[in-house]
Amino acid sequence: MNFPDQKIVDRIRRDFPAGCRVELLKMDDVQAPPVGTIGTVIGVDDTGSIMVRWDNGSGLNVVYGEDRCRRV
Repeated sequence: MNFPDQKIVDRIRRDFPAGCRVELLKMDDVQAPPVGTIGTVIGVDDTGSIMVRWDNGSGLNVVYGEDRCRRV
């Protein structure tokens, strides 16, 4: 897996600021919340992964280049 450069991480942080709400569109993990689950962004790490506190209690990150979510 290739990590994004700093410009991309900065853009992700602007697009998904802490406190914004997101909907899960795709996550390929057996422990993933169901597609359509809503959560609150708590931050973006240095690899560009969006850290989310999902409403169903899950804490799995939306991994840059692998998973997908959208702001709601």
